[in-house]
Order: sequence, then C-alpha cells, then structure tokens
Amino acid sequence: MSDRREPDAAVWWQHGVVYQVYPRSFRDANGDGIGDLAGVLEKIDYLSGTLGVDAIWLSPFYPSPMADFGYDVSDYCDVDPTFGDLATFDALVAAAHARGVRIIVDFVPGHTSNQHAWFQASRSSRDNPYRDWYVWRDPKPDGSPPNNWAATFGGSAWQRDDLTGQLYLHSYLPEQTDLNWRNPAVRAAMLDVLRFWLDRSVDGFRMDALGRIAKDPLLRDNPVNPEATGDFHKAMGDYDRQIHVNDQRHEDIHGYLAEMRTVLDRYEAADGRPRVAIGEIHIYDLSELGRYYGATLDELHLPFNFGLLKLPWAARAIRDHVDAYEASLPPGAWPNYVLGNHDEARIATRVGVGHARLAMLLLLTLRGTPTLYYADELGMEDVPVPPERAQDPWGMRVPGLNLSRDPERAPMPWTAQPNAGFCPPDVEPWLPIAPDLAQVNVETQLGDPRSMLSLTRQLLALRRASPALTRGSYRALDWPGLPDTCYLFVRENAEERLLVALNFGDDALEVALPDGLHATLLLSTRLDRPEAAIPGALALRPAEGIVARLA
Repeated sequence: MSDRREPDAAVWWQHGVVYQVYPRSFRDANGDGIGDLAGVLEKIDYLSGTLGVDAIWLSPFYPSPMADFGYDVSDYCDVDPTFGDLATFDALVAAAHARGVRIIVDFVPGHTSNQHAWFQASRSSRDNPYRDWYVWRDPKPDGSPPNNWAATFGGSAWQRDDLTGQLYLHSYLPEQTDLNWRNPAVRAAMLDVLRFWLDRSVDGFRMDALGRIAKDPLLRDNPVNPEATGDFHKAMGDYDRQIHVNDQRHEDIHGYLAEMRTVLDRYEAADGRPRVAIGEIHIYDLSELGRYYGATLDELHLPFNFGLLKLPWAARAIRDHVDAYEASLPPGAWPNYVLGNHDEARIATRVGVGHARLAMLLLLTLRGTPTLYYADELGMEDVPVPPERAQDPWGMRVPGLNLSRDPERAPMPWTAQPNAGFCPPDVEPWLPIAPDLAQVNVETQLGDPRSMLSLTRQLLALRRASPALTRGSYRALDWPGLPDTCYLFVRENAEERLLVALNFGDDALEVALPDGLHATLLLSTRLDRPEAAIPGALALRPAEGIVARLA
C-alpha cells in the first residue's frame, strides 16, 4: 500500500484541467481549410462551459514557413497570418479570462526556423555578430560532420551551409536550426520572448523539446546504443542507435530553467496571478524527471510526465507507475499526467474505443494536473491519411516506421455535416475528416447521454465539485485476492473520501471490499448504472471504471 500526502492545492494549474488545442485542426473560421485563432475564439464557450476545462494550451501559431507546422518559428513575437493576428490573439485571451479560463502558449526555445532573421544573419558570414547565436562547426578533415549526433527526424544532426563552408546543428529538421543557449545574448532574447507574451496576459508556457537547449559544451559523440530500443516509447530508426547523453540535458539546463522561472515568478509577484511553466523533457526515469522541478522547486512547475504513454495498458503496470511517481516527487512538487498529444497516436487507437472511457476516468481522477488532447473527449481515433494527403515531415523523412503524426492531428469533428463543421463543405480541409463522423462529433454526442463526451463532461463536473479529486491525497489499495486486472485507489481529504476502481480486463469481475468499507456509486464509465449503495463487493463489467463515495 502506498500513501502520499501534500498540502491542499490552491492555484489553478494544480486543481485545473489543461486542454490542448492544435489550432490548425480545431476550427477554421475564415474558410481556407486550416484552423485558426478566430476558430478557437468561436468555440470558447464549448471549452469553458459545455466542456468545462480550466486552461487552453495553444500549439504554435507564430509566423513560420511551416516546415514542421509552426515548430519552426521565424518570429517569436507575432501571429502567422494563417492563424490570424495579434488583435485576434488578444481577443481570445480576453474572452478566455472573462470566462475564468487561462491561456498557455507553446514556447519553442531550442531552435528557430532557418528563415528567422537571426539565422539569416548568422549564416551570412563567420564574423557576423549573430554567428554564435547558433551552433556552427567546421567539418572533420575527411569532410564528415563534427560528431555522430543523429537528428530526431532522421539523418545527421549537422547540415553543411555552402555560403561559409561550415555545418550548423539541427536536432530535428535542417529547417529547424538549433540556438546556442550558452550565448548570454540568446538567453536574454528568449527571456524577452517570455516577457512579450506575459505582457499580453498569458498564464503560462508549455516549453517544447526543452532538453535540447543544453548540450555537451565539447560536442562529444553519443555512445552507441547496444539495445534494440531507444529513449522513446516507439521505434525511431537510426536515432535509436545512440544513447543520447551528449546532445541534450546537460547539467547547465537547470540554470537556464531557473532563469526562465524567475521571469514568470516576477510577473506573478507583481500582479498576484499564478503563472505556470510546463516542460517537455521526455524522461521516463522518474527520479531524473523529479530533478526538473528544481532543488527548491524553482524550475518547472510541471515537467511533463509521459510515463503512461510507454506502459502496457494493464492494471499492475499503471498502478506501479503511479505509485513510483508519487514516491519520487520532491517534497511539495505537484504531479501531472498525459495520455495523448499532437505527437502520439490517440488513446482510443492505442487501447481501443471501449478502454478509452476507462482511460478518461483514470486521467481525471489521479492526483495531479491532467492534460486533455482535443477530441479525446469524443473518443476520436487516428484518422487514416492516404500518401497523397501526407503532411508530416517526420513520417515522410523516415518511411517504414509509422512515425507520421498526421493521423492524430485530423480536424476536430463538430457536426455530422460534410467537413464536420470544421470548415465549409466546399473547402478541402488540410487533413482528412474522420470516417466515423456520424457518431464521433460534438453535436451528436451532446445529444447522447451515454456518449464519450457525456462521460467526459460528467467526470470534469465531478472533479470540479470534489475537494478530494482536486486537492486530496492518493493511496493505492491492495489486499489478498484482488484481481490482477483491477486497480483501486482512494482520493481523500478532510471533507470527503472517494474510491476509484478500474477494471482493465475484458471480463466482468467482482471485487470484495474489506469489512467495514461501504461505498455509494457516484459515476461509472458505462453511464447506465443508477446511483446506489455498494453492499460489500464491486461488480465491474469489462473495461469499466467507477467512482464511489466511501462512508
């Protein structure tokens, strides 16, 4: 039995639910087949009222050549015309704040587009003042790259530039040029980017590919990986053939994170509005992940915990991860969980549509901050994308490994009408529409009390109303005879005590409760069980999860 207790959560990013919007795919307001900020603004009442989330994380909307759909930024302090303009962004922030919803923007600190003015100046000559803003090196005498580092998106991480005869570093695409964070001028410029958006009243940042901002200063080779798998939870080809110890997460990163955190803390001190720093680190070693909170909790508020993405969908594996995560957290640190995002196959595709309901209950009842990916509240699956409609450069550069992220980025289905209410029916959307549109759309599911959307809304409402779910402790339950396919835990504080029970199996089971434990059903993933006393045993149907109040 594990037990972890912390002081009651008081700030929005602890008790709230974050909802990721991929703007290209959410709602097209101007009829060009691509989602935009005005489309998000159109749907603000769905997010704030119908669904009831607490914060919106906006994936990049900055000016960009779109080599990686906005993660190749050419101007950090503006909006790409594809998505609107700064006035539209400001209107979205104001509308969200008027409804009590916070805005988190994606911050891409590790690299710029090769079309950014900084890089264009940097590549112009070896003695340009911006030269050291990026990582340039001579090739080896035999003409090969300076080291063996591999790019995540395939091939070498070095690209020759004929203008000066040197090679520049790119951890992803050649069009995504790595910034040199060891240069104080670079760090100062990036802190100014944070200030620019904080001055526009954003409530925090999701920081992309954060480990890449700190590399080995000597640029030493990565060791060869003798194992068949790499750091990630999916095969990534040549990238997996190295142990990535020198091309990311050098110890200097902690100083850089503290500098960024200081900027956020000063804004919070000035106006009393808590800001949040969320970091994409991609570390599965929980003790290592815990270091990114900072020795005195002065770095990231929430280093993204991607552990659930790597695990088999099994009760014991998930319970062990949660228990280990709780035990590894530094004192006072706050947990968080992710089941999907714009880089991962959708949860309904990974575990099945039926188990996606169980996954939603798990995500919204664990202790900590959950991040919910758009359309997962509908049980949306990955959408097949024919080769002629492919967009994602990762999938096209590394064929044969199923690395394309297009399927999980398909347009949000609002209605059962042609093009799903995402864009006008006579306009081709940037990616194909889901084929199961008749059932998987907001309008239809709002009218169905047993739909995935209805379940998600009930879970979000229960979470908001429950002190135990928003602020309470977590304690896993175990006793002799408990089926291996069942995961039980208690969430409790001084006001209430709730039991969460999840059946990960495909068979019905009965779980006898210990003597003296009495419960009243509050919610089931099946949504067809009346609220009733549970006499002494839990009867769980296949892939069913419940929340019950304990006497």
